[in-house]
Amino acid sequence: MTASQSSVRSDSMELLLYYHQNPSVELRNKLVQLHTGLVRKMAHKFSHQCNEPYEDLEQIGYFGLIRAIERFDPSQGYAFSSFAVPYIRGEMLHFLRDRSTLLKIPRRWQELYNEGQKVRKQLAELFGRPPKDIEIAEELNVSLQEWQETKLAVQNRMPLSLDATVVHYVDCQITLGEALTCPRTAAQQQQEEERQQLQGAISLLEEKPRMAVEMVFLKELSRKDAAKTIGTSPMTVTRYLQKGVQDLMCMLQPQAVASGS
Repeated sequence: MTASQSSVRSDSMELLLYYHQNPSVELRNKLVQLHTGLVRKMAHKFSHQCNEPYEDLEQIGYFGLIRAIERFDPSQGYAFSSFAVPYIRGEMLHFLRDRSTLLKIPRRWQELYNEGQKVRKQLAELFGRPPKDIEIAEELNVSLQEWQETKLAVQNRMPLSLDATVVHYVDCQITLGEALTCPRTAAQQQQEEERQQLQGAISLLEEKPRMAVEMVFLKELSRKDAAKTIGTSPMTVTRYLQKGVQDLMCMLQPQAVASGS
């Protein structure tokens, strides 16, 4: 890390600490400006994986950055960038899910379905009633099976709103979103919270145990390579690791008890 990068990171943390104590729109905007690189990097990555414009992804990403700034607690001890990236990524993923369909279908089926809707309208006006599938298929010059499969594919592609009512009582409505459980999402959220807690605890370790833990457990270096980087022996690295793990257990155990685990 260069001296200028270290200075920027230091200034950023000071502003984050001050914002946490005295939040204001002006200070929040300064923090957004300081961390535009996080949003731009994520938007650049997503723009190569979808058809949405980079500019739209960037604008959506700033919503995530603002949420991260408002929720970040500097006293936890972990880096703001690690905390903010999941928020930025989450906003972009929500945006992409809202803009895309759940299932891609062959172009021929899409064209056939569109043509079938025109034929349906024409036949309804001609017969004075809704046409049957077989009548639409004959007009399209396709088999009944192909028309019904096309119809089914397009209908199944359409996303169902989580606000749609699935149970309706006199004084109570239950939406699809309320009826569905998502253990995977809950587990991912818990894993992210645990990861952030662990990262915060690692940052509070003494310098040498912290370096040993990061190199061996996070970067997956061998103890020999870690020893060369730290400037000590593999045996000493083992002692640093033992101390680091013990200290982490002491720091994280109160949180586990408090959360009821």
